Amino acid sequence: MELNKLFDFIDYQLKNNPREDAFVTKENGKWVKTSTANLKKQVDQFSRGLLRLGIQANDKIAIISHNNQTKWNITDLGVLQVGAQDVPIYPTIAASDYEYIMNHAEVKLAIVSNDEIYQKLKSVAKNIPTLKEIYSFDNINEVKNWNEIIELGKDENNQQDVENRKNSVQPDDLATLIYTSGTTGKPKGVMLSHRNIASVVTSAAKRIPPLPDQARTISFLPSCHIFERIIQYLYTYKGYGIYFAESIDQIGENIREVKPHIFTAVPRLLEKVYDKIIAKGQELNGIKKALFFWAVKVGEKFDFKKENKFPYSIKLKIARKLIFSKWQQALGGEVRYIVSGSAALQPRLQRVFNAAQIFILEGYGLTESAGVISVNSPNAFWKIGTVGPPIDIVEVKIADDGEILAKGPNIMMGYYKDPEKTAEVITDGYLHTGDIGELDKDGVLKITDRKKEMFKTSGGKYVAPQLLENAMKQSPFIEQIMVVGEGQKLVSALIQPNFPFVKEWGKRHQLNLPENPKELIKHSQVIQRFQKEIDKYNQDFGKWEKIKLFRLTPDEWTVEAGHLTPTMKLKRKIIKEKYQHLYNDIYDNL
Repeated sequence: MELNKLFDFIDYQLKNNPREDAFVTKENGKWVKTSTANLKKQVDQFSRGLLRLGIQANDKIAIISHNNQTKWNITDLGVLQVGAQDVPIYPTIAASDYEYIMNHAEVKLAIVSNDEIYQKLKSVAKNIPTLKEIYSFDNINEVKNWNEIIELGKDENNQQDVENRKNSVQPDDLATLIYTSGTTGKPKGVMLSHRNIASVVTSAAKRIPPLPDQARTISFLPSCHIFERIIQYLYTYKGYGIYFAESIDQIGENIREVKPHIFTAVPRLLEKVYDKIIAKGQELNGIKKALFFWAVKVGEKFDFKKENKFPYSIKLKIARKLIFSKWQQALGGEVRYIVSGSAALQPRLQRVFNAAQIFILEGYGLTESAGVISVNSPNAFWKIGTVGPPIDIVEVKIADDGEILAKGPNIMMGYYKDPEKTAEVITDGYLHTGDIGELDKDGVLKITDRKKEMFKTSGGKYVAPQLLENAMKQSPFIEQIMVVGEGQKLVSALIQPNFPFVKEWGKRHQLNLPENPKELIKHSQVIQRFQKEIDKYNQDFGKWEKIKLFRLTPDEWTVEAGHLTPTMKLKRKIIKEKYQHLYNDIYDNL
């Protein structure tokens, strides 16, 4: 069976590995399972309902959900089956962005998850002339419910119409419009075809090592992001049961309930998990504390080449039995692999998690490449500090200026209604990724920085801020950091402290630190301690790129406040604007 249309994956699972828990969502405190057979039935039902609503081929339907759930995926596949396209939208963006995206995509129908999102959309709906109706997953008094579309599709008389629509869909037809969150300017609509995404799913699946029969995964990264979306198709293709976490706040509890064998995460989440583990270690006393941090040191030296070499192998075996086994239990006890993407993961974290036998499969890709270009895996050259070799459908080459170029059936159709911007990033079939990197002798890809984010100091020296930032974020004191200094004499940084850790450190050392963050960041002992951290991690960098000065910021950098994109990347322009006074304080006094 050739899999080149996205709705084929359910048929494939039904034929090859049907499950009782294909999709599972927690409702009213209970995990509610949807079998593969029932999933197929509901997807067809939803498609029939859409036809009865008059949805035509190439109509656009927006999906905005505050969390992942079975209904999201039924909607996605039901829309695609009738030759329409879905437009997944981040729930956290501004109402004005809802308005822009829906007008640009000419959305006919919108499906929201709850009242909060509905109220946000309602505030701009009158400015979206193509929008005919809004439906909701949750029960909201003034809104039509998602189940009404399901009810409309109960009559199977028009199933042949659904089959005709499915047959008319071609692999190279548009499947979805994904608007990149972007760090500057208006979002661009990335056009991805069925083949773009399906080719990635079947190719990237080869990098997933064997897992037990009836393997489970837990999904909590936003389904509207290409990374989690292609992974969900991949899990369906591999026959895994997908459990949808209730929220990011409850992920720890949900993981312990589900006991997943594999799941996806972004580096920032793994950093937070690691920081919590280290904080627990700090609370220990005596021999237990000494043993804990001895194990961490063993983990930090992990390398696949010496995993089985004496004497390191003996130390690792002891660390795994006495300490790392407890880390496993905290993640449900059965997790074998975590797929990491969206940003660079610190090599130190890769080493420690791998030492704990929670193996990190780090991947690299863009929305414009349908989510994946390369993946690190034991099924390929597995090298810590890299993103692995390109998957077998992708050709990668490095341009003269170091930019990574990628070519393959996964490269987007283009930007919606924007041939000029499309032509800027795709030449001769190669996607210009905007990332700087290198291919080693084994064909393994390493990312060094974002092309647009590299800058020159006034002395003419190039600085790669992401390398510095990733190094500095190894410090438990640093929650977020942005390196600055373009056109300036020296490199500096704006830093958001890890406030809970700083306060805990203060208590441990019996310092009378102020509770108010605005006062805390000015405390002389706090500033001295941060200087010590900066000095420590500066050692690995050249003289011209070391961070010479820094300023601490008093508030948390969040998606909601505009500091970060929904995928936790820095919005550099906005952060600089928010803290222009701190930036000026650094450079005006030189």
